[in-house]
Amino acid sequence: MTDPTIRRALISVSDKTGIGELARELARRGITLVSTGGTRRHLQDQGLAVVDIAEVTGFPEMMDGRLKTLHPKVHGGLLAVRDHPEHVAAMTAHDIAPIDLLIVNLYPFEATVAAGQPEAECIENIDIGGPAMLRAAAKNHASVTVVTDPADYQELLTELDANIGATTLAFRRRLAAKTYATTARYDAMIATWMFERQGATMPPIAAVAGTRAMTMRYGENPHQQAALYRTPGAGPSLAAARQVQGKELSYNNIADADAAFELVSDLDRDRPALAIIKHANPCGVATGATLIEAYRRALKTDPVSAFGGIVAVNRALDAETATEISRVFTEVIVAPEADDGALKVLAGKPNVRLLLTGGLLDPKAVRSIVKTVSGGFLLQSRDAGLVGAADLKVVTKRSPMDRELADLLFAFRVAKHVKSNAIVYVKNGATVGIGAGQMSRVDSARIAASKASAAALAAGETEPLTKGSVVASDAFFPFADGLITAAEAGVTAVIQPGGSVRDDEVIAAADERGLAMVFTGVRHFRH
Repeated sequence: MTDPTIRRALISVSDKTGIGELARELARRGITLVSTGGTRRHLQDQGLAVVDIAEVTGFPEMMDGRLKTLHPKVHGGLLAVRDHPEHVAAMTAHDIAPIDLLIVNLYPFEATVAAGQPEAECIENIDIGGPAMLRAAAKNHASVTVVTDPADYQELLTELDANIGATTLAFRRRLAAKTYATTARYDAMIATWMFERQGATMPPIAAVAGTRAMTMRYGENPHQQAALYRTPGAGPSLAAARQVQGKELSYNNIADADAAFELVSDLDRDRPALAIIKHANPCGVATGATLIEAYRRALKTDPVSAFGGIVAVNRALDAETATEISRVFTEVIVAPEADDGALKVLAGKPNVRLLLTGGLLDPKAVRSIVKTVSGGFLLQSRDAGLVGAADLKVVTKRSPMDRELADLLFAFRVAKHVKSNAIVYVKNGATVGIGAGQMSRVDSARIAASKASAAALAAGETEPLTKGSVVASDAFFPFADGLITAAEAGVTAVIQPGGSVRDDEVIAAADERGLAMVFTGVRHFRH
């Protein structure tokens, strides 16, 4: 079968970006335009000759536009196999004209939901005829060209010019695959919305949808492929961030930047806060009176690991902080916004990627996290647990002092973002030692203390940074040894979930050393 020449096009679009220009070019090439409702009026207002879909079907649009294209003369024109004798005979018998080109994009369901419209309005923006036509045209891509995305309009015209008014099978096949992905994403959004309204956070059938935002040169390693996909209705997020400057982002850059952004979004927002991330783990987190003070305090935790790291801040980046950050090789900076001075400073560091998110994450928002396993995937809600002072239970003879309490809560927030087993030492609103991802909790405690000693030495201090600090553990201490290690490092107070069969032993060890200890009742494993 030769590539079909396009003689008749059906156009029905919600997003009218570029449609007038495209329709004019199609008409100039002698293609008959058929259209519906608002699209038809839009094209006619631009002086184009357009056949009303009602003239094709013999039925007017009805039921508030719910019924207009669901008709044999539309779907027969899309589905008929052009060289199949029975199909051709049926078209002739029932006066069905072929539709060679379908240009459709769907009702703005996602935008309607994002705008907080009432349920009835959201339901009215569930497209029925559009997906039906798209699926029909994509199925019959041997004969029909289907376009769903305004970004493909120019390529369509180029294809027509290169093939004397026809399109190639390879082009039609690629757009057909994109069409099915588009309708799948659309249905997934609707299904997710409906399940969420019923409180079904773990539905019987999980529909996951995403639109490719970026293709990377490779994944975690050069022999792996990778791309970033944006999910619907994400709001301020890493996936929706605007890259102001810098080299192309890598898979690892994005993973680490997201970890940093999640962490600073979880911290209290009444003070400037900053996180430095390396390999998805914090290597320094701090608050301060200013961002630059927070950066200097965070950097002090582990200046060696900060080299080549990711920095995230919880408010607009200023010139002074940008200058200080740029003194250390930094891969990515993530901020809600950046002032003109910061942009000017970083413009002199063209390799630094600057991502502006437009805001912070809602720390209490429940979002789904997907992790693939062989043959399937795990689905869970994001860890939105945030512990406050009212949630704590004092289990030792001594209660924490106000200063210790503030540090304990800060340390536990940070520990939530450290790979398990996680141990975090904090002093005066800044981390001073972090132990991550060890097979035993006592090893994490020792590593964190050791790194704190090394950081103190690098800073020219005579005492370990952990002296007078507090310590957080993401899960309970199974034995007293981890707590004892922290006590030997100089901590004065401990925060942990509790719940071990040896809690009494751990509490006794804390009392014996004069430590204050609180239980949260909340665990923060992070794998």
